[in-house]
Amino acid sequence: MPTLIRTTTEGRRIEVIGLAICLDGKLEAYELMPVIDHPNRIAIQKAVPDATHMAGRLALTAEEAEAVRVALENAETQVLADPGAINERFRLAQQRRARAEGIE
Repeated sequence: MPTLIRTTTEGRRIEVIGLAICLDGKLEAYELMPVIDHPNRIAIQKAVPDATHMAGRLALTAEEAEAVRVALENAETQVLADPGAINERFRLAQQRRARAEGIE
């Protein structure tokens, strides 16, 4: 069940769907990155001064990042209780690793 984090000014939905952070239902990221650790932090801080975290190309405030964190924790708890979901998580991790290694 998707968890709505916010709607962008263009009307697109930022949601947590399962273990993914999505924009209009399309994958953006699997985890949050603090802006302070982001390689483009200066540009991010200029463009979105109240952003504390990034999820892919999505800048999030502290409140939004906390909502994402809670939704991801809840999804992970559900995944750990379902053997089929555990297999799917391993499958997705293998796909991400293959993509990172240039094998698609």
